[in-house]
Parts: sequence; C-alpha cells; structure tokens
Amino acid sequence: MVFSAKIAAEVDVMKKPAVLVLVIVLAVIAFAQGDAVPAFNTRAPLPGEFLPILPADQRVGEIFKYPYQVHAYELASKIPGVINQMPCYCYCERIGHKSLHTCFESNHGAHCGICMQEVYYAFQETKLKKTPAQIRAGIIKGEWKSINLEAAANMN
Repeated sequence: MVFSAKIAAEVDVMKKPAVLVLVIVLAVIAFAQGDAVPAFNTRAPLPGEFLPILPADQRVGEIFKYPYQVHAYELASKIPGVINQMPCYCYCERIGHKSLHTCFESNHGAHCGICMQEVYYAFQETKLKKTPAQIRAGIIKGEWKSINLEAAANMN
C-alpha cells in the first residue's frame, strides 16, 4: 500500500509540468493566431476558378432574416474580384476558406458579422476608387470594425 501511494505521488508530480507545458503551448498558438493575416489571393479570380457568390434564390429562410445579411450578399456579388483578394478575420481559413470571397459562396457569410462587416467595408472602399491592395491594407488595420451592419443595410 505504501508503494502504490509513493507511485501515485510521483505521477502527480510528473503531471504538473506536463499540464503547464500544454497550457503554454495552447497560449502560444492562440496568441500567434491573432497576429497572422488570414488567407487571401493576390489577384482577381479567373473565370470559373471559384464558385459564384451564393445565388439570390438561396438567400432565404431563417438564416437570412435580417436585411443586412441579404444585402451583404448583393454587394459581394458586385465585387467578387475584390473580395477574392481580401483576408477574412473570422479565421475561417481553418475550415478551408481561401479568402473573403469563400465566405459568400455559401451561407457562412450570413452567420458571421466579421465577414459581413468586411464585405461592406470592401464595397464602400471600392466605390471610393481604392485598389484591392489599399482595401486589404485597411482590412488588415481593422478599419472594417467601424461598419455598423444595421446602418450598412442601406449602402449602395
């Protein structure tokens, strides 16, 4: 009995450093992710290279219950070459997305405020004649965070 108690105490001592190392590794991963620019493309897509923006007849139902959700897709369909060149700060690249464009190929963009704010920002800046590189620089700086989705629903 004394022998097993001694082994249990030694195992407990060994667990503490292992748990500490695990916590440190997870913290490093979490903090490193925040500084990285998510995936984007450096050029507009070639015809047929990517899926189209989700068609209008599929932008219905409970997922698209707010006007700003539907309108975000309308604007995305007007600037597909631009949003293809934008990173998406919801870090959806973890699920295989290649750029902000990918978010609007499915209903993902309707679920995500970050995606919608970025597409409204990209459209707004495109109307101001900014280049995709200039718009991307603004997105990387976080300028998209100033977009109010309720107000942006009227953006044209």
